[in-house]
Amino acid sequence: QVQLRESGGGSVEAGGSLRLSCVASGSTYRRNCWGWFRQVPGKEREGVAAITTNTGSSYYDDSVKGRFTISQDDAKVTVYLQMNSLKPEDSAMYSCAVAPYSCENIWTHFPNYNAWGQGTQVTVSS
Repeated sequence: QVQLRESGGGSVEAGGSLRLSCVASGSTYRRNCWGWFRQVPGKEREGVAAITTNTGSSYYDDSVKGRFTISQDDAKVTVYLQMNSLKPEDSAMYSCAVAPYSCENIWTHFPNYNAWGQGTQVTVSS
């Protein structure tokens, strides 16, 4: 069983930056893809970024390319989401998740993930 805990959310002005962290504990088994998702009330959860643990290959939604960077620590127990040039439309609850597959071709589909954190709120004011 994998437990995930996010931190780093907060309130910033447009153009600002935040770095989210997701720390994993428990089993390392079947933790091949880390994903960051976000959701606002009344809308579907959307994939923001993902990274394949073994290769370090990263994937991004078009809306965040060039502004967000996903990375992992050497021990592969923490994943980060560096968010720069934040916009009001980036405001959402951000959650991390892990999937037992390589991220390629599956990372945006949230049912593929089998463990989720509680989420951390990001609010960007204009």
